[in-house]
Amino acid sequence: MIITAINLQTKNSNRVNIMIDGEYKLSLDVYQLGILGIKVGGVVSQNDIDKLQEESSFGKLYAQALKYCLMRPHSSQEIKDYLFKKTLDRKVKNYKTGEINNRQGANSKISDRVYNRLVDKGYVDDEKFACWWIRNRKINTGISIRKLRQELSAKRVSNDIIDMALAQSDRDDNCEIIKIINKKRSRYPDENKMIAYLARQGFSYEDIKDGLDSLKD
Repeated sequence: MIITAINLQTKNSNRVNIMIDGEYKLSLDVYQLGILGIKVGGVVSQNDIDKLQEESSFGKLYAQALKYCLMRPHSSQEIKDYLFKKTLDRKVKNYKTGEINNRQGANSKISDRVYNRLVDKGYVDDEKFACWWIRNRKINTGISIRKLRQELSAKRVSNDIIDMALAQSDRDDNCEIIKIINKKRSRYPDENKMIAYLARQGFSYEDIKDGLDSLKD
């Protein structure tokens, strides 16, 4: 079998369609095209085609995962969860015909390859993620340190990394509680209700009293 044409895709200029013996067989991204040495006139076996189709699947999933990573920093567990969902079969509706078809999920080995590539490229880094989360989470409205810790733990960030990120941050409960009181005082004019609300947000009773007293001065 011979590679008879390599055509740039109309909707995605980063991918090309590979034609073998005059028929479409698969697509690759431009980077893969160069790395794999695919050229018009090249002779390929069925085994070669199977390997290229695997590389095609890898390239597509990597592009999707990379886009996900670039939306905002994510914890390693979030990225693992994202890739796991991509391995699941799902129902897809054809809007032209109305038919519901089953779309097979990605191979788990390919998913693992994608994750490892993201790690190698520095897109998976729980330390950077934790620092980013603490630096940006509710920066204007306030959040307790306890709440930040709980949120990061829920994203499977290790306690050691959370401790490190919090130690590097200049956020503290004394400043955060003032932000929340200023934002919520109209909603909770009764001090006891405000105290109860702040306690639910993870602040200690001592910090709550200090915060409320400081605004009375």
